[in-house]
Amino acid sequence: MPKQIKLEHVISFSDAIFAFSITFMAITIQIPNMPENLTQTQVIDILLGQTSHFAIYVISFFVIGIYWISYHQILNHITESRGVMMWLNLLFLFSITLISFAVDLQVQYGFYYIIFAIYASILTLSGALLTIIWLHAKKNGLIENTLKSTDIQNLTVQSLLTPSVFALSILISIINVQIAYYFWLVIIPAKIVIHKRYPY
Repeated sequence: MPKQIKLEHVISFSDAIFAFSITFMAITIQIPNMPENLTQTQVIDILLGQTSHFAIYVISFFVIGIYWISYHQILNHITESRGVMMWLNLLFLFSITLISFAVDLQVQYGFYYIIFAIYASILTLSGALLTIIWLHAKKNGLIENTLKSTDIQNLTVQSLLTPSVFALSILISIINVQIAYYFWLVIIPAKIVIHKRYPY
């Protein structure tokens, strides 16, 4: 009887969870109920009223995409799947499934501080758990021994970046929720700077 689950099975299961989360998030978008005999201007006004909801979906899609990329960048360098890491992986995937719940809250209740705080907290939790997976693997010798020190530093800093930005955005949202959303864009230039500092 095998003592551990094969790593490729873990990754396949994780990919399925990511796909499910994005799909479930997409079906939460509600098509506006339009009465008959509307003018073109009225239809455009109704559609424009859905812009913020669509923006939330787009942002969330790319956030999940960033975590999917980061997940594979980390798992590509992990060589074994042991008990503790499997539970950490499950917790991480659970947090990913919560993102669709957070998106639904945003769509239903709008731009309130508490709603944003819940949303950003879930994203912070996801990133923190992914960082813990990497640090656990690094500490316990579960990563490739051919990795250069700059590669290890790159992956470590990259894994810390995203949850740190989301955590800081919670503080910013106390002042202004919309600015807190825009603050997430810091992730893009920050990743570029990290890549130049620690070529990968």
